[in-house]
Amino acid sequence: MSKELKIGSFNLLNLQLPERPYYNRSYTYEEFEKKQAWISHQLNSMKADIIGFQEVFSEEALKTVIRSNPYYRDYHIVMSDRKGGSPAVAIASRYPIKDYEVIREFPEQLEVDGLLIPFKEFSRPLLKCQIEYDDGQDFHVVVAHLKSKRPMLEDGEDRDDPLAQAKGQARALLLRAAESAAVRAVLMEVLENRDSPVVVIGDLNDTHTSVTTRIISGEAPFRYLPMHKKRKIWDVLLYHAKDIQARNSYTDTYYTHLHNGHHEALDHIMVSQELVRENPNHIGRVTMVRTFNDHLLDETISEERIPNWQSDHAQVVVHIEMQ
Repeated sequence: MSKELKIGSFNLLNLQLPERPYYNRSYTYEEFEKKQAWISHQLNSMKADIIGFQEVFSEEALKTVIRSNPYYRDYHIVMSDRKGGSPAVAIASRYPIKDYEVIREFPEQLEVDGLLIPFKEFSRPLLKCQIEYDDGQDFHVVVAHLKSKRPMLEDGEDRDDPLAQAKGQARALLLRAAESAAVRAVLMEVLENRDSPVVVIGDLNDTHTSVTTRIISGEAPFRYLPMHKKRKIWDVLLYHAKDIQARNSYTDTYYTHLHNGHHEALDHIMVSQELVRENPNHIGRVTMVRTFNDHLLDETISEERIPNWQSDHAQVVVHIEMQ
């Protein structure tokens, strides 16, 4: 008998306890109560079994929100480390978390023509978990939050200077690309020659067709490759839930973020071949993807503003039919 498993992604937008700093700001007690109520409302809509969170400043704040919701009260919660003043990622799971690892440093430094790219660490440490599903089947889940597109400016550079902004965006892209390659290296350890499902959850700060996101998922094999070579590639390939949804639907309305009038899909869930219908040996299959984006506003055409207790990202839930 099949059973549905739901996996979600939720960027919480600076979840912190009241009167505690985040980016030189803080919530009042009233604002925190509103944020808690709004997050709980979204969680009730998601009804997910496993959720990867981004932008968590306080594990206590996350546990306060989760434990106050009757549906999620007994979930297992793990949070990665914060780096400097940045927030962290976390996970909440209905199923036991057998093991987890916080990954701060790249497995190896990226090299170009004998020169090392000067990035060695994730801007926000990864969280890699081993989750025990109902029938003893393990899931490997990686939660990530990659460098944003916000320019990385050097001391003394003017944010309003077009050239300084261009250089800053290039630096941010270089870091995100290096992070993507490092995520891929981490994933290879749990993908290659394994038959346990692997899921990547995260705000990857780029679209599903971008180079940085494709570095993480890998590229599908060329159609004329010999079958034995295709199998090796399929073994370590990840499939975007957005692509699976698009193949099964007549339209594509997947967006999770609005910035300066642009509708973007930055929040992603990817699954390994064990959860893809086309794989004859699959143990589950993605049946539906939902985005909860009704609260997002295009502030270039609206006088309204998203309150600071809401998130500026949509939530994503992937429905998987397990065999």
